[in-house]
Amino acid sequence: MSNVKYVRSALISVYHKDGLESIALALHEENVKIYSTGGTQKFIEALGISVIGIEEITSYPSILGGRVKTLHPKVFGGILNRQDHQGDANELLAYDIPQIDLVIVDLYPFEETVTSGASEQDIIEKIDIGGISLIRAAAKNFKDTFTVSCMDQYDEFLDLYRQGGGALSLYDRKRFAVKAFNISSHYDTAIFDYFNNDEIVFKTSETTSKVLRYGENPHQKGYFFGNLDAMFDQLHGKELSYNNLLDIDAAVNLVNEFTGESPTFAILKHNNACGFAQRDSIYQAYVDALSSDPVSAFGGILITNSKIDPSTAKEIHKLFCEVVIAPSYDEEALHILRGKKNRIILVQKTVMLPKQIVRTALNGFLVQDKDSRTDQLIDLVYSTNKKPSGHELEDLLFASKICKHTKSNTIVLVKNKQLCASGTGQTSRVDALKQAIEKANGFGFNLLGAVMASDAFFPFPDCVEIACNAGIRSVIQPGGSIKDQLSIDFCNDHNLSMVMTGTRHFKH
Repeated sequence: MSNVKYVRSALISVYHKDGLESIALALHEENVKIYSTGGTQKFIEALGISVIGIEEITSYPSILGGRVKTLHPKVFGGILNRQDHQGDANELLAYDIPQIDLVIVDLYPFEETVTSGASEQDIIEKIDIGGISLIRAAAKNFKDTFTVSCMDQYDEFLDLYRQGGGALSLYDRKRFAVKAFNISSHYDTAIFDYFNNDEIVFKTSETTSKVLRYGENPHQKGYFFGNLDAMFDQLHGKELSYNNLLDIDAAVNLVNEFTGESPTFAILKHNNACGFAQRDSIYQAYVDALSSDPVSAFGGILITNSKIDPSTAKEIHKLFCEVVIAPSYDEEALHILRGKKNRIILVQKTVMLPKQIVRTALNGFLVQDKDSRTDQLIDLVYSTNKKPSGHELEDLLFASKICKHTKSNTIVLVKNKQLCASGTGQTSRVDALKQAIEKANGFGFNLLGAVMASDAFFPFPDCVEIACNAGIRSVIQPGGSIKDQLSIDFCNDHNLSMVMTGTRHFKH
């Protein structure tokens, strides 16, 4: 077996013809024998290149409306034969099977057809059978056969072919075989995911990837799998890091809760909001969000649901921040924000986000539905004698949204639709509350009249007691403790209002 193989014959059967002309002409220049069928054959023949139809090899026409064209021993024998195996060579000769050195396939666009909203029958017809079989056969026999498995590989193949003067190395044959198995496995996963409603299995496949500078720390490798370009337009700044992406994910999920509402601004650090405010203007929303915790804001992620104007951009420019995210920017605002070369500026697009969360755990994976439930006015159970005022109800629901997206155990304190402080990731709810009160006091907030949100129930009345002593007058929590009545009794005795949602929002 020679390391280098010259291409003497090729089978070409592709859906997308873009870029195929250059390959067909290059093969023709080297007198490569070309086999093809259907629309691909017509395309190549229109270039003035002679093509041998598959039907001439198999003595069978394309049948069943094109469902069966290449599925034949004379085709697959030509691809799968081992050229250094005398028995294979003898069988090719005995059964008049032509040698096929190169297979070029571009599969039916199954995923695109599903995305288009086509009927189930149209989707089924876009499940490629012959093409996927050709890819797998050629990839299996990479020692003797070269496979090009999608149109995205056309240019790279052509460069290799020309550089080698029509010859291809074993290294490249094996490398393209790996690409082919990646294509075929992804294709099968997409088909399974479309049909599966009942099987509880974990399958995922993402062919678009990005190598990151490093992972969570410099000594760790990091990668992102997915299409970031579908999510954002990056207008300025350095490449996104692993930690940037984690923070951006948290930021997007949080601010999506406020889509279509008044100008809202959030500042996040280590996946938690350290600043948050909603106001009549984007400028005031940013200024008040920053005042929540101007210390933690340093090096943070800034995100808003509104267009950033020049006055807001001038204020943002005073702060060192890693990333700014908005649906749009004024041109002058962009000019200001570009004043720091490494600052990442993103335009967020409207994209459907995954409905499940996946993470590794032990020697496997944990998969759960995303927490898509947002506490609404209709969900509230008024547990105390005193009912929250209309203004307090707005603050309670506002605080609940932030709380849902903060690491547990958490307590969130809000006043006038501004985050006063939060206690995040604490091992006890009491500690989370004390942390929040200390931070709020440290930044000069008057908590008299503020509201408190908790991601889970209070097992004892200690939290409402501490909150009451700090000036908080209304509470929102899931409820569900066997000792709920203790907290209710304390609120009734001290003229606090409390509502229960019935929904816990742990976030780990």
